[in-house]
Amino acid sequence: MLLSFILIALFEPLTNVSHWKDMPSLVVVMAFFLIWIGCWLPIAFILTKVLHWKLDRALQPEQKIPLLVSLYLLAPLVLLLTNWLTDNSFSSYGWVGNFSILYSLFLGFSLGVLSLAFVFGCQLYFGLCKLESNLKSVPSTVISILLVALLVGGIEELVFRGFLFSQLEQDYSVIIAAVISSLIFALLHLVWEQRETTPQLPGLWLMGMVLVLARFTDNGNLGLAWGLHAGWVWSIATIDTLSLINYTDKKSEWITGKNQKPLAGVAGIFCMVITTAALYLAMSQFNLA
Repeated sequence: MLLSFILIALFEPLTNVSHWKDMPSLVVVMAFFLIWIGCWLPIAFILTKVLHWKLDRALQPEQKIPLLVSLYLLAPLVLLLTNWLTDNSFSSYGWVGNFSILYSLFLGFSLGVLSLAFVFGCQLYFGLCKLESNLKSVPSTVISILLVALLVGGIEELVFRGFLFSQLEQDYSVIIAAVISSLIFALLHLVWEQRETTPQLPGLWLMGMVLVLARFTDNGNLGLAWGLHAGWVWSIATIDTLSLINYTDKKSEWITGKNQKPLAGVAGIFCMVITTAALYLAMSQFNLA
């Protein structure tokens, strides 16, 4: 009986919906990420044993993907708990349950692929890189990468441009909410890799801002941002996995990106700029600006 009273005293404030509805947005955000990571750590511990990974070794792609997928599959479950505590819903984050999100997803994916194709096309034209022919296991590789890209893009948009941005917007202006959510989005990429991610931080922050703009272009829905994100992830991962691009001696890291990561150079920034221009054009075309 005494134990029951103690447990009620400890957990009643945490499960009191009215209590959470009055919480500052940053507190709710911190609680979400702590619960998310806390739930994932036991799973990650088991996976590291199964995958024979040690902390002093770099993660290999075949080790990273199971860890990443397990983390991302937990996010909707933690968001369900957060929605219950804060009296929100997935639709309030821009995740609509109709065919329009699939249409926006297709448009965004196409724009993401085309924007990167244009950037790499420019590099090919100026002799900074050359195209390699590597058709081995292309269909299975492309499909598996596509599935991972859709998962990564969907969950990250739901969390960062959906939950995080919407939560911050309750206490801050749109610009401040966009800046903070994009900064958190960029910094959390350091969890997986520090050396190669650090030069990409400005580009990742800008990418976050562009994806916020994509949500506004899509009337507050996440379909367009999801498609853009998935298109970029799929394109880069496909190029890297199939080794489709080989950089020449003419390459310059400040243009092509440090460690061959476009977001760490002018190429990635240029991709964000032309995407922004396309989104603004779409907004003005449909009188959304």
